[in-house]
Amino acid sequence: MPSSAVASAREILTRLHDVMAGRNPAQAKLNAVVGIIAEAMDSEVCSIYLLREGVLELFATRGLDQAAVHVTKLALGEGLVGTIADDVEVLNLDEAASHPDFAYKPETGEERYHSFAGVPIIRRERAVGVLAVQHSEQRKYQDVEIEALQTVAMVLSELIANAGLIDTAAGASGREKSTAAIRLPGQKLVEGMGSGYAVFHQPRIVVEHTVAEDTDAERHRVYAAFDKMREQIDRMTREAEFGVGGEHEEVLQTYKMFAYDEGWARRINEAIDSGLTAEAAIERVQQRTRQRMRQIDDPLLADRMHDLEDLSNRLLRIVSGQMGTAAQLGLRQDTILIARNLGPAELLEYDKRRLKGVVLEEGSLTAHVTIVARAMGVPVLGRVRDVRRQIAEGDLLLLDSVAGNVFVRPSGGMEEAFEAKLALRQKRKAAFAALRDVPPVTKDGHRITLMVNAGLRDDVAALDTTGADGIGLFRTEFQFLVSATLPQRERQQRLYKEVMDAAGDRPVIFRTVDIGGDKALPYLNKADADEENPAMGWRALRLALDRDGLMKVQARALIEAASGRTLNVMFPMVSEAWEFAEAKALFEAQRQWLGARGRRLPTGIRYGAMLEVPALAEQLDLLLPDLDFLSVGTNDLTQFLFAADRANPRLAERYDWLSPSILRFLSRVVGPCREAGVDLGVCGEMGGRPVEAMALIGLGINRLSITPAAIGPIKAMVRSLDYDAVRTFVTELIARPPRDMRAALSDWAASQGVDMA
Repeated sequence: MPSSAVASAREILTRLHDVMAGRNPAQAKLNAVVGIIAEAMDSEVCSIYLLREGVLELFATRGLDQAAVHVTKLALGEGLVGTIADDVEVLNLDEAASHPDFAYKPETGEERYHSFAGVPIIRRERAVGVLAVQHSEQRKYQDVEIEALQTVAMVLSELIANAGLIDTAAGASGREKSTAAIRLPGQKLVEGMGSGYAVFHQPRIVVEHTVAEDTDAERHRVYAAFDKMREQIDRMTREAEFGVGGEHEEVLQTYKMFAYDEGWARRINEAIDSGLTAEAAIERVQQRTRQRMRQIDDPLLADRMHDLEDLSNRLLRIVSGQMGTAAQLGLRQDTILIARNLGPAELLEYDKRRLKGVVLEEGSLTAHVTIVARAMGVPVLGRVRDVRRQIAEGDLLLLDSVAGNVFVRPSGGMEEAFEAKLALRQKRKAAFAALRDVPPVTKDGHRITLMVNAGLRDDVAALDTTGADGIGLFRTEFQFLVSATLPQRERQQRLYKEVMDAAGDRPVIFRTVDIGGDKALPYLNKADADEENPAMGWRALRLALDRDGLMKVQARALIEAASGRTLNVMFPMVSEAWEFAEAKALFEAQRQWLGARGRRLPTGIRYGAMLEVPALAEQLDLLLPDLDFLSVGTNDLTQFLFAADRANPRLAERYDWLSPSILRFLSRVVGPCREAGVDLGVCGEMGGRPVEAMALIGLGINRLSITPAAIGPIKAMVRSLDYDAVRTFVTELIARPPRDMRAALSDWAASQGVDMA
């Protein structure tokens, strides 16, 4: 916090301390507070709105008409004040009336004021009111003034809560325990099934005392808490009970880096300097983190902010002396852990023998806790809404992250169905495991190549457990996304060599970094990447050719790692043939550079491209002569063909891999590739689903790169399939497509005895 903001906040808090300690009624205190703030900030208006009975009521003001107090009321989302409370965000406007949410309230007499700034008053992570200032001059309030307002709003939350002036209903607290069985949907983060009793990770620590009596004493408390927290993190990262190596180790090192971040510690100390207690200072910085999280579209950056949130909670528990997390109290029975979010180190504290699964209100596929949970073998379901309102401590839960559900207080019938599915799943897994060493050959003798998609060192182990033919897509960007700084060439080279060593004589296709857009890196300048449609923007090969220094380093790392063997490299999101040619030339230049310096080189380099941008299909005649293999990225290709964002639930039904448009598009690619002798494959979720995979084989695509879990089911399907028959059927089907392509394919598979389990 800048020194001027510290001074401004300290001046206001010093005066507020005396007001809060006085014996006056709450209304009188609030009346005094708005006067203090208006005077300290040289503002003509200062007003406090409080949430009561679901609406925001003007409770105190200096500058507006006093007759409007307790009369002016705004619904959540109504007007500027309602918008601030609803979004839990700051508004800072030089002309309030120009904002689309502006709502004029004539009884306040505010028409003569132009500038407006408001901040939410937050209690237990929800807005319980709004603190606003106004001025007749058209100007935006300075950042230091906004910072001071936010600090004051935090202190106000304590005053109004202690005075009982706000709604106390906060959802789950104090609710009558429900006994009804319900199903809550979510997003599969780590696949698996488990049953256990609900345990909440931690109770929310509410900061009760915000204004410091002795800032030096508060600072010493924070120093001691930091020392203790860092000691805990060091111990946990040393004692993590899973295999050596793997991307989870890098995740934990990144997490540890946050714990030692001096910038974070400095911001907390600056908040203490403004007059806050140690607990309030940590919470103040944490509030800023949450506000940044709400503004971040990039899930990977948001995951890093979650790590900082996790560390803030840990530091807050230490400094307040409230250390009773579920992990530290110990799990007494089979448990499904419930949390809004978790940091990776917090998950490591739990007893793996009793932890049967995790349910998160937030979470994402790329979150650090997801990576660690995968390494621990713990199923995780994310994006489950209102878990604290829907689930009570001790409820029996059946977690089925495979189907994306958690059953709460299940009925006897639900338990029987769950147990039957679990038994069937275990039986099917055993059957698939038995196919590990059996080749994926159709009934009439056609060999299909089944490879796995990977991005972590540990993923290579799936080659042995599934019997896959190799790695058809190794996402090299993951190392960049979990790192705090740009990975150096030696570090990249070490990872690539370890992956190839583990794969042995099985091929590994390395995709060059697909970053940028919605996968932005914190250490890369994002100024050019703040775009409305990042999926179709400055990313992947476009970024790599523009920032060729990054690609040159990766090229050298890959070439040196592959010394003495064949290197398979693939470029993502190629839009035109010249982009592939330029990328290939860059790699060849690095090969020559290394060779001239006596470095040992690969025996050969096979170059491939990702067909994700539909425009590339119109340049196959220019591309194929220089290409060794082509991989269709069905996820991006489909959303580009349909102009349908695959992350938008409203467009889910339009995002169908078995659409005639998709199948016809792919069929037009198969012929030219076959004529040119270029190996054509598919990597993406489409190839990992039995019906879709059967359709791809019917088009003549004989290489699929899929998730490891899909290898068994797809291999079983392939071995029950007649290749010539499915080729004939799919050719006829796309020539005269039925209304429901999926049903037609499924019915044909059933009539032919194709294994679709």
